[in-house]
Amino acid sequence: MDTEKRRFSRISFVTDIHLVNAEGSWDAKLIDASLKGILATMPDGWHSKIGDHYLVEMLTDNSDATIRMEVSVAHIKEQRAGFRCEHIDLDSISHLRRLVELNLGDSEILSRELAELVDA
Repeated sequence: MDTEKRRFSRISFVTDIHLVNAEGSWDAKLIDASLKGILATMPDGWHSKIGDHYLVEMLTDNSDATIRMEVSVAHIKEQRAGFRCEHIDLDSISHLRRLVELNLGDSEILSRELAELVDA
């Protein structure tokens, strides 16, 4: 995606993720995350198309905190898949917000992005 169009800061955060839908489940690696979605490696044996829906689960550094979000495939390119967040529960968005805040190091940027997320 063109950086001029990107309104949400992406943070590099490498961890395992688990994708689930009616077709099955797959393990992959998270490349980066934002308040609006994630970028991940394409799992082995995974075949999907733009718009397909999944539940994603990812562990944070504190393994007690799992971020769960309902996502749709936004783009697929070169063994990477971008997923758009369609829904996220309150606990998960709180963990993701904290993760973004710690990595951005600027609470003003985070506040602006949260306001844009609410307005979107």
